[in-house]
Amino acid sequence: MKVSVQSVNFNIDNDLMKFIERKVNTLEKFHDHLLGAEVFLKVQKSSEKENKVTEIRINVPGNDIVVKKQSKKFEEGVSMSVDSVKRQLVKRKEKLRA
Repeated sequence: MKVSVQSVNFNIDNDLMKFIERKVNTLEKFHDHLLGAEVFLKVQKSSEKENKVTEIRINVPGNDIVVKKQSKKFEEGVSMSVDSVKRQLVKRKEKLRA
């Protein structure tokens, strides 16, 4: 699956890039027809500690799955987003089987 990562207001390092690709590629276990994934990382300028926004868009036939999470670190946001996408993919696959 092709994973594209875009960062807003900062430059992404290789370790974070590899982490994102590894986490997103685990989603292929949960659905057969994943076309691709887009990951958007943003840093919001605010006084809050949780100013890192992670948005994942999974391209699936039919409707895309979009998850947006806010956290202290990008790694944490990616993990939470991937877990949420997993649940949605499992639900969608169960509906298709029924």
